[in-house]
Amino acid sequence: MSLPKDLQERLQFLARVVVREVRQLRETDQRLFANGFGLEEVKRLDSAPDLAERVDAFVSRFGRLQDTVGDKLLPAWRSAVGETPATVADNLDRAERLGLIPSADLWLGLRRLRNQMMHEYIEDPSVLSNALNTAHTHLTVLTDAADALLADLAQRGIIERS
Repeated sequence: MSLPKDLQERLQFLARVVVREVRQLRETDQRLFANGFGLEEVKRLDSAPDLAERVDAFVSRFGRLQDTVGDKLLPAWRSAVGETPATVADNLDRAERLGLIPSADLWLGLRRLRNQMMHEYIEDPSVLSNALNTAHTHLTVLTDAADALLADLAQRGIIERS
């Protein structure tokens, strides 16, 4: 497959970023949820700076991976396979039809969840606890989508995977 050099370089760059972001998110997820995470942990955040930093890292990495995969890698992938990238919603619908993500609605719901984790937790600890646990439960939606896109790009010879 012959791609424009700038698109191939962009995909190779995004692949390296996504691999790193998936690894970092999984590591933070394991450290944050190793012993469970609930309302009691949220209430301790002000007096437990290490725990608060893990929460911040998880929220940041969750949002970053979702942005990189959904807003950057997916449109670039569509260009690479000869499709025309469209709006985020259209790209997600196409990804759902191709089996790259389980549901466009779920993906968009996880995006709203990110906002709850970032902005609303200061006012309501139960919102943060629920949002973090939902994100933890659905982490594989993001990582599986990343893996599927990278596997397809590798199969097409656009990127190398180790």
